[in-house]
Amino acid sequence: MTSVRQDAWTQDEDLLLAEIVLRYIREGGTQLQAFEEVGRRLSRTAAACGFRWNSYVRKQYKEAIELAKKQRKEVKKERTQLVQKEAGQGEDKTAKLTWQDIIAFLQRYQQSSAQYQHVMDENRALKRDMEQLQQMITKLQLEKERLQKELKAVQEDYKTFIGIMERARKMVILEEEQTSKVKFQMDRNGNLEKIEK
Repeated sequence: MTSVRQDAWTQDEDLLLAEIVLRYIREGGTQLQAFEEVGRRLSRTAAACGFRWNSYVRKQYKEAIELAKKQRKEVKKERTQLVQKEAGQGEDKTAKLTWQDIIAFLQRYQQSSAQYQHVMDENRALKRDMEQLQQMITKLQLEKERLQKELKAVQEDYKTFIGIMERARKMVILEEEQTSKVKFQMDRNGNLEKIEK
């Protein structure tokens, strides 16, 4: 199983996407088929190719898209004229279907419905992933708020503790100053002598 790329698109990849989609438009194919072909070539999902086409590349190729649609109409018209010539002018002008045409149509229909189902399954998986990520974001936001409250409480406790320590230091300094004061007294001869406590 090859891994699906999720990196940024290059100009060459955008160009390949445009060329293949325009070819499918000219030849009467569906864009979904074009996206699947591009996806196989670039190891990307058809959904990623479709998103890139619709969100960015298509806007740059508006004139080319119109030209491809005109070419498709011309080819369709030529085919219709060719069928009418083969059927003859006097006969019914609707083309006669063969069993091979019917089988080919049913096979294309089956492929396109399988591709549609694949895209829908992929879409459901992406929605589930998105819901899980949203739940995870909600849990992380609640955890962040809880941790911020705890941090605020710890900071307030720290400030209180620092204030208590500062007051205790000042009290010790005051006590030392008070105890270190020396007192003197005069003796009988008039000299000062130190009194110790």
